[in-house]
Amino acid sequence: MKFTLIHTVAAAALLAAGGAYAQAAIPAAASDTTEVVVYGHGQSRQTETVKAQDITLSAPGTSPLKVINKLPGVNFQSADPFGAYEWSTYMTIRGFSQNQMGFTLDGVTLGDMSYGNYNGLHISRAIINEDVARTELAQGAGALETASSSNLGGALVFTSRDPSHDMGGELSGTLGQDSMHRLYGRFETGAIDALGGLRGYISLVDQKTDKWKGYGEQRAKQADTKWVLPTGDTGEITAFVNHSERREQDYQDLSLSMTDRLGRKFDNFQPDWALANQVAKAYQTSVIASALSGTSVAPVYPAPIETVDDAYYYGAGVRNDTLSAISTEQHLGDVVTFTGEIYHHDNKGQGLWTTPYLPSPGNADMAAFAPALYNPASTDDAYISIRTTEYKINRTGMTFGLKFDLGAHQVSAGGWYEDNNFNQARRFYGESLAATHRDSLGFQSDPFYTQWEYAFNTKTTNLYLQDVWSLTPAFKLNYGFKSLEVINRVHTVVGNSMEARLSSRDKFLPQLGAVYTLNRGNELFASYSENMDAYVSAATAGPFAAQSQSVVDYIKDHLKPESSKTIEGGWRFRMDRLQGVAALYHVDFKNRILAIQQGPAILGNTPVLSNVGSVQTNGLELAATYRMTPEWKLYAAYSYNDSKYKDDVVDATGAVLANTKNKTVVNSPKNMVKTELSYDNGGLFATLSANYLGPRYYTYTNVGGRVKASTVADLSAGYHFSQAKLDLQLNVTNLLDANYIGTIGEAGFVNSDPNNTAQTVMVGAPRRVFVTVRKSF
Repeated sequence: MKFTLIHTVAAAALLAAGGAYAQAAIPAAASDTTEVVVYGHGQSRQTETVKAQDITLSAPGTSPLKVINKLPGVNFQSADPFGAYEWSTYMTIRGFSQNQMGFTLDGVTLGDMSYGNYNGLHISRAIINEDVARTELAQGAGALETASSSNLGGALVFTSRDPSHDMGGELSGTLGQDSMHRLYGRFETGAIDALGGLRGYISLVDQKTDKWKGYGEQRAKQADTKWVLPTGDTGEITAFVNHSERREQDYQDLSLSMTDRLGRKFDNFQPDWALANQVAKAYQTSVIASALSGTSVAPVYPAPIETVDDAYYYGAGVRNDTLSAISTEQHLGDVVTFTGEIYHHDNKGQGLWTTPYLPSPGNADMAAFAPALYNPASTDDAYISIRTTEYKINRTGMTFGLKFDLGAHQVSAGGWYEDNNFNQARRFYGESLAATHRDSLGFQSDPFYTQWEYAFNTKTTNLYLQDVWSLTPAFKLNYGFKSLEVINRVHTVVGNSMEARLSSRDKFLPQLGAVYTLNRGNELFASYSENMDAYVSAATAGPFAAQSQSVVDYIKDHLKPESSKTIEGGWRFRMDRLQGVAALYHVDFKNRILAIQQGPAILGNTPVLSNVGSVQTNGLELAATYRMTPEWKLYAAYSYNDSKYKDDVVDATGAVLANTKNKTVVNSPKNMVKTELSYDNGGLFATLSANYLGPRYYTYTNVGGRVKASTVADLSAGYHFSQAKLDLQLNVTNLLDANYIGTIGEAGFVNSDPNNTAQTVMVGAPRRVFVTVRKSF
């Protein structure tokens, strides 16, 4: 499908006017209750909301992040059909990356949702997908009360389904390709009169699927429970506890040249343990030979392997999370409303990688070469060891707010505080040469070497004040500010000594917005906002990644937190058959942080985080839903985004390290088109979608690393047996079996890649088919 075709379809939906929608009215089409995408009428920011129906229509297990990929400005990619495999999930919005956005679930911060997160967890672990009621995206800036210290480029607010007032529940089962199965069950208590109207639900899910290529599984077990207790006529108390156990084996990171040389289905060596050791042995014996001879000895690998990094035996991620919260909303008379929430999150995780760079402690060749470092008596004698990055999160926080209804003025004030303890370690575990004896999807124990371990503490305080002033029935103005302070501390447990305290602070981050209602169906909106991205508290990212006291001391005196200023405005329209939005935006992103090599690495100089200039972004977003008949509906969105680096990257002396000025920001396609045609007559339903994604770069200089444009289509179809409360559903992802590059930059972006050899891309999943039976009672 060509871009021109999709563009034409999008334009037809966005610009359809006159006779088409001026015919007989279909009132339901103009009601938010019947639409999947809600366009944020009354908001001064560019926002859209996707409701639970869209998650239900997706293949069960699909991440809410993949579902919002239909919205304008969103570029979401992954290597699996569901968008849930965390190492591969990567999202950009208006040139900002996923770790520069804010994410919350029922008011609880999810951190920046990056892989190996230090201050939160991925939405696919935070809640069962079927329990999400709606997802609201603010592309430019989240609301002042959003609990986030990283929302430079907007915010995603997830809201869970409330318990039903009636007893009942839901059961569903899904089967599909790659031996995929998913079982979901939810029981609703209904309102229990004897307990003051308390109502709640418990839901469980078990999902397992083989990888679509290579060997290995991806599994998830989750349990959610949520309870609501009315407190008379004044409000209610809500509590939830969500638990997740996720086990994922990785797909191998590839380069563009590897996809040509080895094919789209090339992956890790598992279950061929002998081949993985053969490749590792070839590398290690060449290192030993080079050291003994004083000249470089090239390793000889079995065809078609050309480098030790072409593939590993396996990689994996294992995570256990428990997220809980209790909140209340109370109306204190007719004027004051109080909201408050206390939450807690426990996480234990390991990222596993079978490394050929460090053999197990009893390896015979290495014991002969370096007897002081290796123990030939150990039964762990493989040429491979298991390297882990290990995580523990223990964080507790609270939010509170007061809202005063003063007639023309709606004044609100509140805050957010979090105390987060994060422990991170790098350890190595032995394996035997004859056969593996460790669970590739289990938590590892008894390491033979701990390279480093650090304990971090992060305290976050955010206060806000805002007034929404209705100057006239047609004109509404909102203005306010937030004050954000994040204090990071680090303590060395094992490794290079690093005791430090850093702070990110901005006492005045303003927001200003306006909405003007032209008539019943049309409004104009505009907003201005400033935001700051706090430093990361981790040994693998942010200021502490160099694991050097001197580097941290340097950063403390020379680094500034990243910041952004966003201006946006537009028009929302709502007619009998057509509704949508058109928006323009401009973003100034300053103090961009990048790791810069300070002199030759061979001399022991460590890369140092530095501010490397700014980014300027201008763009356009269009989205519309056209209700052709009560049964037929067309949705389309078009985005144009021009994000450019405004400066070259230079070192401390001013020497140019990378010619990035006026280059396109990595992973920022200029053009995106999303289309969706839906049919639903109450029984039969179907949705056909197609997303066009323009070319992207994973190189800062745009030298090499250009990924071609792609178009991916999905199909959902089924039948509602309303009397039986039964649904049958078919989902086909990547309907046309497009061969495309999905994720880029998951292993980092690079300055240039003229030969396209950087292993930092992943192939998108091919066509996959799933069948679901869903029963309500």
